[in-house]
Order: sequence, then C-alpha cells, then structure tokens
Amino acid sequence: MIDHPEIKIKQLRELKNFTQEYMAQQLGLTTRAYSKIETGETQLTINRLNEISKILNVDPIEALGFDHQNIFNNYGTQEGNIAVSQSLLPDKLIEQYEKRIQQLESEVIFLRALVK
Repeated sequence: MIDHPEIKIKQLRELKNFTQEYMAQQLGLTTRAYSKIETGETQLTINRLNEISKILNVDPIEALGFDHQNIFNNYGTQEGNIAVSQSLLPDKLIEQYEKRIQQLESEVIFLRALVK
C-alpha cells in the first residue's frame, strides 16, 4: 500500500509551479474535485494517477514514490524531464561537469569585469 500518494502529488505539482486550478482544468474537473484528490478525500484511481502523472511529466511510480533527492538531482532535456539521479552518474562524469561549471563561472567573472 502506498502511503499518502496525495501528498506526493501535491509536492510534485508545487515543484512544477502548477496551481490546483490548472491541474483541475487539465483533468476536466472542478478545482474542488481536484483538491479532494490532494487531500485524500477522493480515492486516487490508477487511471487518474496516469492522467496526473502525464500532466506533471513524471512516471506514475515516481508520483507515488516521491523522493526529494531524486527530484532535486534530476537533469532535463528539451523533450521532457529524464530522471537521472546524480548517484547513477559515474564519478568521472561528475568531475567533468564540475570542472565545466568552474570554467563557466570564471568566464562570467571575466565578462562582468569587461562590462564594467
């Protein structure tokens, strides 16, 4: 049994900066009906979970098993968010990204100095 999926859905919705009104409109529900899903007053069906997950652009399992670490360590693409946890990246790749970030930060400092 999944513990409080409605809380996880609410957290994901808020991370996407979606309002309850927006979610309700996308689902063809009233705002109150959608609110009942998030508060647990209405039981969440598999079909409804799939619809909500599609709007939030997350896997239904991710919506049920919301993990703060997973969400905040994700990388995205233009086609949609692809969940790649930082812990799944090889250390060498992480090191390369960190070096690139340092290079870009140096360039920003240099360019700011030029602008002044």
